[in-house]
Parts: sequence; structure tokens; C-alpha cells
Amino acid sequence: MASASSSNAVAGRLRNASLVLVSDNDSTISDIRKAVTLMKNIAVQLEKDNQTEKVKDLENSVAVLLELYGDCAHRSSAIHSVANGYQPGEQLTDFKKLLDDEFTKLKTTTPSVTENHNLMRQFREAVWNVHHAGQPMPGDDEEDIVMTSTQCPFLNVKCPVSGKPLTELADPVRSMDCKHVYDKASIMHYIATNPNAKCPIAGCRGKLKNNKVVCDPMLKFEIEELRTMNKQSNRDEVIEDFTNADDED
Repeated sequence: MASASSSNAVAGRLRNASLVLVSDNDSTISDIRKAVTLMKNIAVQLEKDNQTEKVKDLENSVAVLLELYGDCAHRSSAIHSVANGYQPGEQLTDFKKLLDDEFTKLKTTTPSVTENHNLMRQFREAVWNVHHAGQPMPGDDEEDIVMTSTQCPFLNVKCPVSGKPLTELADPVRSMDCKHVYDKASIMHYIATNPNAKCPIAGCRGKLKNNKVVCDPMLKFEIEELRTMNKQSNRDEVIEDFTNADDED
């Protein structure tokens, strides 16, 4: 009994420590996003002054930051995974090796592709629009523009249990197995009342466990980006409606 109690205490301390580490990583991710936004604004001003080389230097620096951004996200996910899946054994645990192995696995299965990163796309679009507003960027066609303006990092746009849109979730979580997103309270109740619970998304065979459904470090940032994307889309629709009304008059 004492051994089980001791193991639970160790697991609890490990989870608490993981929350601190993930919080530090999240702060770094937030700082990177702010830095990229600032660099984008500076690049726009430089482009207005036709300082192309300096703009290119800034773009290269953004690419470096986004690689770090991806590493931070993978590191946080690795911390979550190790902390939630830890089972004390008789041998001393090499936590550094566990974290490094999990980080490598995550980076291999979900690599960060800077060229396709939303923040890089936004940087390039802002610079391009200085002198070419309304024109597609080189290499884009109409289909690319539509896909870019509507791209979404989520496999589902509503919680399958509560029915709430992801943008309205105050406490979102994501399955580490199938990557679907849910309202935390709703999915935890679903798991508690369904032995051997599987993802409620139609056709998904992902298995659900309490310690495998988490708010990973990227989730809230991605949901905030989705909110911003939806607001921009709504503004564009309003502008188009007014334009059409003027044309009719």
C-alpha cells in the first residue's frame, strides 16, 4: 500500500513539474509570435522604402524563429506525454532520455515545415501587398488563394460531444492519439461513462484515456488563429455585401 502511495506521489510531483516546464515553453512560444508580428510590421515599412535586401534578411530571421517555435511546441508535447504516461518501476528512470526520445519521435512524425507555416505566409503576404495589393503572390493560383484563406489546422471544427464550435471552447483539449479536439468537461464525462471509450467522431477509431486527452501547447494558439481567421472572413463578407449594394444602386 505504501509503495502504491509513494508511486502516486512521484507521479503527482512529475505532473506538477511538467506544468511548470510547459508554462515556460508556452511563454517562449508567445514571445516568438510577438517577435514575428513585430518583424512583419518592420518588413512592411522597409518594403515601402524599397529596401528589399533588409526585408529578405528579416524573412530569414523569421524562418529561424519559426524553427525554434516548432521545437518548443514539440518539447512541450513531449513533456506532456512523458508526465502523463509515466509508470514508476524498480529501476531509476532516465527522464532526460525519455524526453529526448519522445521529442525525436514527435519531431519525426509531425515535422515543422517553416515554408508552409501560417505565420510565414502572413509575413510574406503583408510584404507582397505593399506593392501588389489584390494580386496573387508568385506561384499562387485561385485555388491556392482559397485554400490559404480557409486553411485550418484542425480535423474537426466542433466538439462532437457538446456540439460547440472550437472557437467557443473555454477549456479545449486534444487527443494525443487521433488529434481530434473536444470540450474538456464534455469529453472527460464521456470517457468516465464509456468503458474502453473511443473517439466519438464518426469513423474515428482513436482510443480515449484521461491522460491522453490534453491541452497541448499549440492548441490554444491554433484556436486563437482560427478565431482571427473567422473574424477576417466575416469582415471580408461585410465589405463584399456593401460593395455589391453600391453596385446595385
